[in-house]
Amino acid sequence: MRTSDRYAALNRRARHDYLIEETFEAGLALCGSEVKVLRRGEASIAEAYADEREGEFYLMDANIPQYKPSGRFGHQPRRPRKLLLHKKEMARLRGAIRREGMTLVPLAVYFNERGRAKIELGLARGKKKSDKRAAERERDWQRSRARLLRRHNA
Repeated sequence: MRTSDRYAALNRRARHDYLIEETFEAGLALCGSEVKVLRRGEASIAEAYADEREGEFYLMDANIPQYKPSGRFGHQPRRPRKLLLHKKEMARLRGAIRREGMTLVPLAVYFNERGRAKIELGLARGKKKSDKRAAERERDWQRSRARLLRRHNA
């Protein structure tokens, strides 16, 4: 089980904008200065997505800012980063994206028990405006119900 202190970056809007049908864990191919920035918690995956190029999956548009002490040996903040997945997982994701029109959305970047940077990906379908409103109504109702139950039990 992951603890919240291990999260390096979260995509809070992903569950609001997309209907997440399945989640996957993948490794990230990073350079040393990127790991240092992730450990500081300065990365952003809000606009990021995963895409396939030449048979491999890459994390696109994730912003991992430059690590100042690295000087000229740093990294590019928005470069594509290779995702490390098993071949069977890649084939399955490729099929879902091509056939069913789904999207791979990064949900969180964290460090596992061994200290390796991992990314949680969601196989998602975009929500319509009406779906978002329905989810908001449901969330409000659950909040109101919990409030009423607390008052009734007190």
